Amino acid sequence: MPPPTGASPFRRVGLVGKKAHGGQDAVADRLQAVFDEHEVEVVFRERLLPGESLEPEIEGTLDHGLDLLITLGGDGTLLWGARLVAGRGIPVLGINLGRMGFLTSITINEIEEGMEKLFRGDYVLDTRFTLDARVMGEDGRERERYLALNDFVIHKGGMARVIRLDLLVGEEDDLEEISRFNGDGLILSTPTGSTAYSLSAGGPIVAPDMGCILVTPVCPHTLAVRPLVISSRETLTVRPLGRTESLVLTVDGQTGTYLCIGESVVIRQGEARVNLVRFPGQTFFSTLRDKLNWAIRPPGEV
Repeated sequence: MPPPTGASPFRRVGLVGKKAHGGQDAVADRLQAVFDEHEVEVVFRERLLPGESLEPEIEGTLDHGLDLLITLGGDGTLLWGARLVAGRGIPVLGINLGRMGFLTSITINEIEEGMEKLFRGDYVLDTRFTLDARVMGEDGRERERYLALNDFVIHKGGMARVIRLDLLVGEEDDLEEISRFNGDGLILSTPTGSTAYSLSAGGPIVAPDMGCILVTPVCPHTLAVRPLVISSRETLTVRPLGRTESLVLTVDGQTGTYLCIGESVVIRQGEARVNLVRFPGQTFFSTLRDKLNWAIRPPGEV
């Protein structure tokens, strides 16, 4: 819940965004003018590309003394920023400088108005859960661990070719096979990610407060495999079958790793949460209508 009017907790903020995004400096200057008026300290103002390593100074600032992270860009920039602060309790406010901006809350024309609402406490925090993925070797040891706000995708890199995957549910000592199938890949997403790649691949739209994981095959080579929604309490394991050359695990469409022979991916709900700043009138369904034209009425219909 927001604080009472006049008691904004956002005294120290950080700005992140893509270096090459046009107009970012002008937007940052407009924000700085608002910050100066409200005596808000800008802890860091970096132009960082998704996937770039952070300097130790910024890493330490994320752990101690940052009240708000503002992302300048589109959904990709917000996803990257959200992973930076996931589990730290630092809210994220996205300012859309891109095209879709489904997860962002302010457009470039709403900066001053939106920030004034923020500082007078006229906002809510929209909590989203994450997914945790562990890449496990054939010997059962964990090689890598990743966190995603939107989704994990297992797919073929390089030339287009059908891959074969085994999908299982349950813990390691009590696994049950869901399906083995051929296709272009598999998307495992949070409800937040249901409006991203999963939607494009034919997955359902799910309200972000639902406790579930979406399993969406990408171009399955069978009519018998369809998108699946399971409880977020479950653990999923994906095992590549046959050749695994150039098989990739992608995190939020931005980073990831190649999978080696004998490796599997274990996915479950993550412990980290992400708090997105929302303003009055910004609901999931209003965003569906505005951004995706969901159930849009024909011209002239009352």
